[in-house]
Amino acid sequence: MQSIAIVDYGMGNVRSVQKAIEHVAPNDQVFLTDDKTLINEADRIVFPGQGAMGACMQALNEHDLVATIKQAAHEKPFLGICLGLQLLFDHSQENGGTHGLSILDGEVVHFPKTKLKIPHMGWNTVKHTVDHPMWQDIEDNARFYSVHSYYVQTADSSVIAGSTNYGIDFTCAVAQENMFAVQFHPEKSQHDGLQLLTNFVNWKA
Repeated sequence: MQSIAIVDYGMGNVRSVQKAIEHVAPNDQVFLTDDKTLINEADRIVFPGQGAMGACMQALNEHDLVATIKQAAHEKPFLGICLGLQLLFDHSQENGGTHGLSILDGEVVHFPKTKLKIPHMGWNTVKHTVDHPMWQDIEDNARFYSVHSYYVQTADSSVIAGSTNYGIDFTCAVAQENMFAVQFHPEKSQHDGLQLLTNFVNWKA
């Protein structure tokens, strides 16, 4: 049995993430926590997030989790979800400008003004840009559920693992060594979302 810690800093849909992972990993220990020791001791880390990036960074600092998240992202299988992807980058335009965790190089920017509705909300296809264990048994251009007004512009194209088109092509998944993060919500994406979580639980990162 392995332990899977879902980082709970008060800014994510953590209960639905927990239930989805428990569904695909019924024999594992899956728990919500903001305890640094438990996060450090866990075998795998899930880093969800929803809402505004400025409020999320404030919550991470209030919970004294910044250094812990950075360490986990470099040392063990790590899955970022939604804002848990955006927070990995250097900076966001949101809230008048917000610094992220600077684990990856890049900027989080607002979707350009077009006739398309913002936020980008609902089902959209995800194109695999690399062959990765996290895409196992998920067809290229499978549909996942998203809700966001900002997207990442990575400074290093080698980390891009998936892209989606919403008026523009944008990065919706990144991968670097033991870390994988997605803009969409696997816990809300039915079969393919559960498959992605299954792949994470079994990933030999």
